[in-house]
Amino acid sequence: MKPAKATASADPEHDGATDESHSPRADRPLTASEQLEELLDYPWPFPGRPPKHDLSTWTVTDDWPDPVPVTEAEIKVFERWFGDLFDELFGSGG
Repeated sequence: MKPAKATASADPEHDGATDESHSPRADRPLTASEQLEELLDYPWPFPGRPPKHDLSTWTVTDDWPDPVPVTEAEIKVFERWFGDLFDELFGSGG
């Protein structure tokens, strides 16, 4: 005699309707948007149009000193990382 096929979950409160193992999400990691929705608890992107930015009302403030101070350590870092490019652009100094 064959055993009867179980049709109900062992947990009486679990009806299988919200079983995440059969959802498409269980087969793949969450996207960044889905993670953000879970974190914020509301949909992303936010509903509605993005705000319009009137660039004519923007102001740029330059409060750097003139000349901009640069340390020897900063110069060495740039020379190490961009030395080949600087030599190509400005010619080698040696």
